[in-house]
Amino acid sequence: MRRSLALALALLLASCAPRPQATPAPQAPLVQQQPQERNRLVGLTPQDLVGRFGAPALQVREGTSLKLQFRGRSCVLDAYLYPQAGNGTMRVTHVDARTPSGIDSDQAACIAALETPS
Repeated sequence: MRRSLALALALLLASCAPRPQATPAPQAPLVQQQPQERNRLVGLTPQDLVGRFGAPALQVREGTSLKLQFRGRSCVLDAYLYPQAGNGTMRVTHVDARTPSGIDSDQAACIAALETPS
């Protein structure tokens, strides 16, 4: 009995002892990349957008910002423009794409659909 008690106590103490931990391999930092299509529109002027997609279906001014909305059969694209420091030129800073019912849509597919309307 003493022997089994001593063995049980030794196992209990061994389970509490610190274990050496393996050093995790360094990982590359996570870089969040924006879709390439969004980058194609960021920085464009209102004239660039009109030349690419035609006249916007909606223009909304709020303060110094401008939202241009382009609509197709399968998607709606909102481009948000703000004046650039220094020269005040309006440029796209953000783009959203969604279906006509309001569900998020793939931006690349929406841009392609608006560039080549059927």
